[in-house]
Amino acid sequence: MGLQESISESFQPSVNNNVMKRICIVGGGGAAGLASLKTIVQSPQFERGIWQPVSYEAREGLGGVWLPAPPTTNPPETPLYDSLITNVAHPIMGFDSFWYPPSTPVFPKASQVQKYSESYAEHFKLKPYIRLNTRVDSIRRTDESSIDTSTTSTPKKRKWKVKLSTGEAEFFDFVIIANGHYHKPLYPSVPGIDQWLDAGNAMHSVWYRNPQSLPIPRDRKIRKLLVVGGSASGTDISRELALHGVADVILHSVTGGGEAPQFSNGIQTRGRLVELRDADTVVFDDGVIEKGVDFVILGTGYQLALPFFDDTSICENGIPPATVPPLPDDLWKSTHTVFPLASHIFPLTSTSPSSVDTSALTSSSLSPSPDLSLAFVGITVRAAVFRTVEAQARAVVHVFGNPHTFDLQKETDGVLSRWKELKHRLSSPEMSEEDERKRIIREWHRFVEGPEQFIYRDELYKFADASRYPSSGPGAVEGISGRVVVPEWEKKLLTQKNQTLMRKFWKELERRGEAERWVKGVGEAGGMEGRREWIRLLERLLEAAKAEEGLEVTEDDYRLTRL
Repeated sequence: MGLQESISESFQPSVNNNVMKRICIVGGGGAAGLASLKTIVQSPQFERGIWQPVSYEAREGLGGVWLPAPPTTNPPETPLYDSLITNVAHPIMGFDSFWYPPSTPVFPKASQVQKYSESYAEHFKLKPYIRLNTRVDSIRRTDESSIDTSTTSTPKKRKWKVKLSTGEAEFFDFVIIANGHYHKPLYPSVPGIDQWLDAGNAMHSVWYRNPQSLPIPRDRKIRKLLVVGGSASGTDISRELALHGVADVILHSVTGGGEAPQFSNGIQTRGRLVELRDADTVVFDDGVIEKGVDFVILGTGYQLALPFFDDTSICENGIPPATVPPLPDDLWKSTHTVFPLASHIFPLTSTSPSSVDTSALTSSSLSPSPDLSLAFVGITVRAAVFRTVEAQARAVVHVFGNPHTFDLQKETDGVLSRWKELKHRLSSPEMSEEDERKRIIREWHRFVEGPEQFIYRDELYKFADASRYPSSGPGAVEGISGRVVVPEWEKKLLTQKNQTLMRKFWKELERRGEAERWVKGVGEAGGMEGRREWIRLLERLLEAAKAEEGLEVTEDDYRLTRL
């Protein structure tokens, strides 16, 4: 059998579409897991009783990173600090299928986001299918059999064996990875970092909760405290520490910060950190040497963690060893990326030994027998998370039920086209091939501001709209009909400039004691009219922000609204 014959055969509609299929969701308590489960229970396959989802959540409740926890484990269960509020207005941030309740602050606190996640699960009746306090420890391909007692006592072959923290082993036909990427801290590769961490003079921001939580003796005088990282957390923490007078000076290290150093509100910007020397000395990329630094907080982000893939036949660690094209035969997991994935979701590789002769791929970019029983939801960044994962979940459910609609050539071309575009945008003549590859892989799942994330969501919903396909005969499709199209008002409002203006003005309204009046009763009409009330409020808020005299927007304000 040739390569193309093998691929075509593997994507044919199921001969028996009444066989019970089990679906495992890893990370069921966060936005990606909840959206995946909600979409499954709305599918016709679930309604007919032939799909059985089980969603595993390691923690004791729902909400993902928005569920608070003390920083007592290594790493902590969440990076959530006490003062965190959303960086995007909730009518844009939230799930498209379920909006926040009336009168919710435009930029909610973490506790309100967590409660919203609970309400989402209750509204769509998801909780019976979620197992809390159950961690997935291992996921492996298997030829073992399990007893499918819901339909027959005959042993049935399953594709995936899932071992749990309870000691149980379960078998599944499909697996959705939705465990997020804000758990495992990423440390910068700078000389001296290990010595400072070992001495207790530095920590990652994942352990930060409030100024009082710093592991510094209360009677110790802090001359200078350095916060590293230009993301929202680094900026938030810098401001909070300065406000509480934790140190004489707060230094904030950001890329480019040394080009035009600023000093305001007790915070002094510095360039990128390049070295931590003995005692109290740090060095920045512009050559500035700062002495008297007593403590460092590393707001340097997080890395993808897939600890349950302990079988390297599923996922190799590192970046692809060769340039693209062709696509690699294996799935690769690096600090920020899983590659190659079709539409940032489906592996374009086999996750088990294949009988297909891969030597036929030397002149082709097509992957041998891509595994459509495994999907990643929520791996993209710089996008409206809740809305994006709902769109991805629709595509996942559609492919699980209708693998023959998956266009291998189109998806392969899409990955190759993105590689070419990123290479053009990110590479430079002096960059080595390896450095170029690392740069492309690092940015792979990151959307640039503008229409990219909107086009992505629209294309996913279009692809997953069952009404586009025949409902009977050859190539018949069973799935969810209808689609969500990103509205123009969202495209207008979801820019970093507009979100920054609105968030800055909202904080000013809170300071004046006027914020509650702005949102009181908004959304009470319910349904589409309730949504229109929220949209009109956002438009009014933006106009008021633009007209506000003396509303100074700084670079730090822009960092706080970066997706």
